Amino acid sequence: MPAEPAPTTAAGPPTGDLTGPSPRLAHHAWPDLEDRAPLVLLPLGSFEQHGPHLPLDTDTAVASAVAGRAAARLRGEMDVLVAPAQSYGASGEHEGFPGTVSVGHDALRLLVTEIGRSMLRWAGRLLVVNGHGGNLVSLADAVTGLREESRDVAWWPCVPPGSDAHAGRTETSMMLRLRRSAVREDRAVAGPTDPVQLLMDRLVAESVRGVSPSGVLGDPAGARASEGERLLDRMADRLATDIRVWRVSGHGRLGTPERQPAAAGAVR
Repeated sequence: MPAEPAPTTAAGPPTGDLTGPSPRLAHHAWPDLEDRAPLVLLPLGSFEQHGPHLPLDTDTAVASAVAGRAAARLRGEMDVLVAPAQSYGASGEHEGFPGTVSVGHDALRLLVTEIGRSMLRWAGRLLVVNGHGGNLVSLADAVTGLREESRDVAWWPCVPPGSDAHAGRTETSMMLRLRRSAVREDRAVAGPTDPVQLLMDRLVAESVRGVSPSGVLGDPAGARASEGERLLDRMADRLATDIRVWRVSGHGRLGTPERQPAAAGAVR
């Protein structure tokens, strides 16, 4: 993959940090939050292998960047804060690789539930911006339960349409944009490139390592920071639009999914 300078954009730096009054919840003291009922965006990722070339926090980095960029787009329209990211998720399918840390579905379901109950004592709404497809079952259950308690909560997935399954060109491009120094381009290798829905039975039976010894599902060849910028911006645009409309499905999903393969993002 040839070197390419990271592009600049009016959306702000790659991490989604903004100028002016901080949208970061962690930067505030409690008096700053009195007489407010903000929408809080909670990036939810994972800490799992992403092939031999991408860092373990890739999903968390992407979710944090998308949340930060969406908050930038909504400035002046509504009160939005970005909470510290939750980096541990349900990643059992990746536990065949060193470095992966998974809390499992039961713990993640409880964690999201308790964060929601506590945060919504003072916040107006909570949106979990999810960067790891393996979190979806427990995330949807937790959000649905919170909504049954009359709490205004939703979740939203960071899955660019047409993306490959795991550590391929899509995620490599985004990480080249967000944190090029963490991408070991000389280690990048291709894994199985079959659509993930065709691999799902084997993934369930054998885990990711049984299907791909490198941990890659897809091909990182051709990844570029400029493509990563386009993908991140498109997700942030869509997220900001969905927040403005705030239409939540029966499963707690915010917005209308873009067309994509049925199992896309299942192992991201």
